[in-house]
Amino acid sequence: MQKPSIPKGTRDFTPAEMLRREYIFNTIRGVFKKYGYSPIETPAMENLSTLLDKYGEEGDKLLFKILNSGDFLSKTSLPSENPGDSNKFSLEISEKGLRYDLTVPFARFVVQNRNSINFPFKRYQIQPVWRADRPQKGRYREFYQCDADVIGSNSLLNEVELLQIIEEVFEALRVNITVKLNNRKILAGISEVIGEPEKLTDITVAIDKIEKIGPEKVIGELKERGLSDPAISALEPFLCMKEQNLELISRLKTLLGDSETGMKGIEEIENLFRLLTKIDSALNIEFDLTLARGLNYYTGAIIEVKANDAEIGSICGGGRYDNLTGIFGLPDVSGVGISFGADRIYDVLNQLELYPEGIVTATQILILNFGEKEQEYALSLAQQLRRAGIRTEIFPDSVKIKKQMNYANNQNIPFVLMVGEQEIINNSFTLKDMASGEQASLNPGEIISRLAEYQTD
Repeated sequence: MQKPSIPKGTRDFTPAEMLRREYIFNTIRGVFKKYGYSPIETPAMENLSTLLDKYGEEGDKLLFKILNSGDFLSKTSLPSENPGDSNKFSLEISEKGLRYDLTVPFARFVVQNRNSINFPFKRYQIQPVWRADRPQKGRYREFYQCDADVIGSNSLLNEVELLQIIEEVFEALRVNITVKLNNRKILAGISEVIGEPEKLTDITVAIDKIEKIGPEKVIGELKERGLSDPAISALEPFLCMKEQNLELISRLKTLLGDSETGMKGIEEIENLFRLLTKIDSALNIEFDLTLARGLNYYTGAIIEVKANDAEIGSICGGGRYDNLTGIFGLPDVSGVGISFGADRIYDVLNQLELYPEGIVTATQILILNFGEKEQEYALSLAQQLRRAGIRTEIFPDSVKIKKQMNYANNQNIPFVLMVGEQEIINNSFTLKDMASGEQASLNPGEIISRLAEYQTD
């Protein structure tokens, strides 16, 4: 008999693992709410027409497509005019697909609900997404994103606010980070001054891989994508610039002076750095010209976050998009957002052991079961503790105390409460600290006060 399994690139999570993940979700959600973002949800699957052609050529390849139900092949034939048009064929056999990210569904949501939402519209969304990628360390086929976006405003204050959210989230999670910034308009300006403005997408897709494959292979890919040798020679110095933020801005003003688009991008990033000096921020921010983020819909600021003390890819990213809702029939509505990669953050916190003490237990106190009379009294006592906010369970069977204590240890329950006949008479119960082994005789009010000091969420 074949053993049960799950698809590659997906994971099961045990209760202890889920408690860690909920800690991450709750931390991020709490910061989102502090800045006035409201929650929404969208379906796991979208119409494939909504998803295709939004993420670029490589993104389209990573879309999970859902086959039409019934005998769909009897009504389908390979496109004869262009047999290589896989998107057209996909639409013949698949009307729906699993969402690739939360941003495109959000744009669709905004257009569909434009008459019932107020602009600027600030939303957060914490849901899974799917990508048909090759599974490897830190890269999964099913993973959670935690997004915050504001749409209907061009103000750079939104970018500043999102950077503040990034700082607060990772400060709360105790992860040391570096934030990388760039601007898509600057990349467009570079493509103009090297004489290849129509190759912007090819350039960004290629240089987005520079950390993974190195400069030489990026140059090789650019050649494969049709960039001329003079253009590549002109591009290479831009990829090697190591000046600090303000010095790099100053140098680019000279190099991109003939590009109106490029100068607009420089103006935006310069103003962003200026606004950041007005707040009390300790963010380590680098202006990085090689940051491209290969998604086609970015038009302005681009943001990426790396963990300084862990070998893993980006743990948060985002940027400005001006035309995404226009694809769905609502033009001239600019948006900007960030997305926290919950699964990579989970891996970082595991690797660096950054979870708070006691986070892996759902229960704070276990009431031991001494028999039928005692368990009836324990029901009332447990209710009293729960009403006080203490996470409480009663061991359901009056088995040997050693077995009940082993259960508490295996579940990482920090306290057990002994409710025997004598304790009931005296209304004073024996509370044992499982870590230290210390015991104390306490009444219910004292138990509640003692456990209120031991909050783990």
